[in-house]
Amino acid sequence: MKEVLSGNEAIARGAWEAGVRYAAAYPGTPSTEILENIGTRYRDDIYSQWSPNEKVALETAVGASIAGVRALAAMKHVGVNVAADPLFTASYTGVRGGLVLVCADDPNLHSSQNEQDNRNYAKFAKIPLVEPSDSQEAKEFLKIAFEISEQFDTPVLFRTTTRISHSKSIVALGDRADLPRPDHMERDVKKYTMLPAYARPKHPKIEERLQNLRAYGATSPLNRVEMGDRSVGIVASGIAYQYAKEALPNASFLKLGLTYPIPDDLVREFASQVDQLIVVEELDPFLEEQIRLLGIEVAHGKDWFPITGELSPEMVAERLTGQAFDHQPAAEGLPVRPPVLCPGCSHRGVFTVLRKLKVYVSGDIGCYTLGALPPFEALHACLCMGGSITMAHGISKAMGEVTDRKDKTVAVIGDSTFFHSGVTGLMDMIWNGGHSVVMIQDNRITAMTGGQVTPGIGKTLMGADSPAIDIEKLVVTLGVKPENVRVVSAYDLKEIETVLKEELDKPEPSVVITKDPCVLQYRVKNTPMRVDPEACTACGVCLRTSCIALGMVGEGDAKHAEIDPNFCTGCTVCAQVCKFDAIRPQE
Repeated sequence: MKEVLSGNEAIARGAWEAGVRYAAAYPGTPSTEILENIGTRYRDDIYSQWSPNEKVALETAVGASIAGVRALAAMKHVGVNVAADPLFTASYTGVRGGLVLVCADDPNLHSSQNEQDNRNYAKFAKIPLVEPSDSQEAKEFLKIAFEISEQFDTPVLFRTTTRISHSKSIVALGDRADLPRPDHMERDVKKYTMLPAYARPKHPKIEERLQNLRAYGATSPLNRVEMGDRSVGIVASGIAYQYAKEALPNASFLKLGLTYPIPDDLVREFASQVDQLIVVEELDPFLEEQIRLLGIEVAHGKDWFPITGELSPEMVAERLTGQAFDHQPAAEGLPVRPPVLCPGCSHRGVFTVLRKLKVYVSGDIGCYTLGALPPFEALHACLCMGGSITMAHGISKAMGEVTDRKDKTVAVIGDSTFFHSGVTGLMDMIWNGGHSVVMIQDNRITAMTGGQVTPGIGKTLMGADSPAIDIEKLVVTLGVKPENVRVVSAYDLKEIETVLKEELDKPEPSVVITKDPCVLQYRVKNTPMRVDPEACTACGVCLRTSCIALGMVGEGDAKHAEIDPNFCTGCTVCAQVCKFDAIRPQE
């Protein structure tokens, strides 16, 4: 039986066929659909969960592996930064049941705050790295990755990129491996407890493991030689292999699926059979550097292919064939469509007020990061998940006591991100005598990745009821004075402004929780608003709310604002900023 699957769907299927019993993740583009598919299609055989963050997800998977079942953790590339601590030590403990960490890289930053090549993590943590080139390989290679994990007693890094994760191709389906569930817990303190005395002897064994993996790579089904025209030999992996194969189908290829550690002897043998060696890869010269360190001459690599951004079939073909392709430029006159908050988004009113107050806003990762763009320009820094509160604390400490409200700091963070890693930041601020205002924009969902549940929802990934974490009680328990915890409607601009001013004037930590749901996920739709052309002065203040339902029509004195009722959700934010009472609900 065959199906057309995306890479992420194929990975979920591969986990099921591999006999995986445990899967955990924190959602992040382009990896999110892996757990969504496991949690829906394979829920009868695989326990799956969203975790508060990637470190937690990997640690729970390590626990499941120690218990003896095959376990998978999934995340986007920056998530591995969060999970790096347990990953590096899991390399020392090894596994009992197979353990695979799926990492989805995002070349060209389609939906990320940086562009990093996570293949380097395999080298850094000294663990094997597997890379598929299409959906079929995503499924099959994942099963082999679990076999490698158990054979060599190591976690395996399974790396995809956006094109592999989201592209679809035909996949032949297989059966699920019938693996027995462990009937007891093995006690092995020296293996799983990394006291210095137990960890120290592990390092030489890890180096030995890498040598054994190099030898394994020479005969592994993950790597293959495709001999053709011997004048050009291409070494490639992942989507870069597909692009190069399409450009030069008759060339000789060394296609690598196990890209760390690189199979030395196989590379040497291949290189000796071709006139010149070319390495095609996205982002860092990961393969090229390993090959050059073997003393093998590389004719072309990063001198032809950029170290930044995403490769394309045309770009690779132009380099390999020397032929220029006719690129069709975008048609002129198309409207510019910068990313904006959705119509009716509960974050819009907050940024309208923050811009008015002119305070310094430390932001976080989420939809609300769009508050940095015109016309709001009301978010001034954004570093990483959970960084808004800690950065605001650092800024306030550096500034010392300030009298001008504009020099005070407000940290803006969503509910999912607060659960991810904002809690420790607030704890730090309370502990160390900070005095910033933290705005937790609780829209009851992980909106930025498509609407996954959070610990505050009261539901698990698999749909079971669970206790909903109460943010108000949590922040009070952490040490914020109850009178400094304020809950306001995200749509009441006057109330937000009043509360923010009161809390900004306090010399101690405050938390303002804006509590209205994501309009897309909860399908919020109220009576649309309309503009009275007679009352509208075309001042344009309503347009500064950056709502795509709003526009300006007419010319000269007949010019006035207009609202598209198909987009308008009736949130009333535009009406609240209108000084001429020109915007009212439709009758």
